[in-house]
Amino acid sequence: SLTGSPVTLKILQNWVPRVSHYFDKEHYTYVGHQIVIQESIEHFGAVVWPGALALSQYLESNQEQFNLKDKKVLEIGAGTGLLSIVACILGAHVTATDLPEVLENLSYNISRNTQNMSMNKPEVRKLVWGEGLNEDFPVSTHHYDFILATDVVYHHAALDPLLATMVYFCKPGTVLLWANKFRFSTDYEFLEKLSNIFNTTVLAEFPESNVKLLKATVREN
Repeated sequence: SLTGSPVTLKILQNWVPRVSHYFDKEHYTYVGHQIVIQESIEHFGAVVWPGALALSQYLESNQEQFNLKDKKVLEIGAGTGLLSIVACILGAHVTATDLPEVLENLSYNISRNTQNMSMNKPEVRKLVWGEGLNEDFPVSTHHYDFILATDVVYHHAALDPLLATMVYFCKPGTVLLWANKFRFSTDYEFLEKLSNIFNTTVLAEFPESNVKLLKATVREN
């Protein structure tokens, strides 16, 4: 069941309009750093979706509540990498994951925006939801303080593997932060399944963008 009353927020226009020859470059400012994101029109995962903006903004504004410094953070469905970059700037040890065809652009954005900074070097890895989790991310050596996921739920066939992946990585002590634009009934069905498994709280709502930001933790027996 869902607990707590969410704060109502607005996604701030944190990107900087630029006169640019490259229509595919977006400039953002978070935590005092300018971040330049290259988008790709070929893949879903290569565009910055509103959930990433919402969670980036929330983490920047709530550093006391969610202190990422030296924490192990896994982002699933990292897309263009904006949120992973923000988590790096906030001091986390970040592993950004996505499908193989997205990794080249993801790696480019992350390395470009985190090089020459005194921060923990982020890792970019392939992760296909529900596949090879034990082999690629064995529990004995891969424990994460935070799992980040933004706009991973939309009209696609991999919702059950996605939920299984969240369950796999969320151990006692792990905090899952999931921000999503709610468009379809399937989005709400996924939220219901999540709430049946985890302790789930709506932290914030961004009504103009139809984005909800949720926190989920493992139920302790």
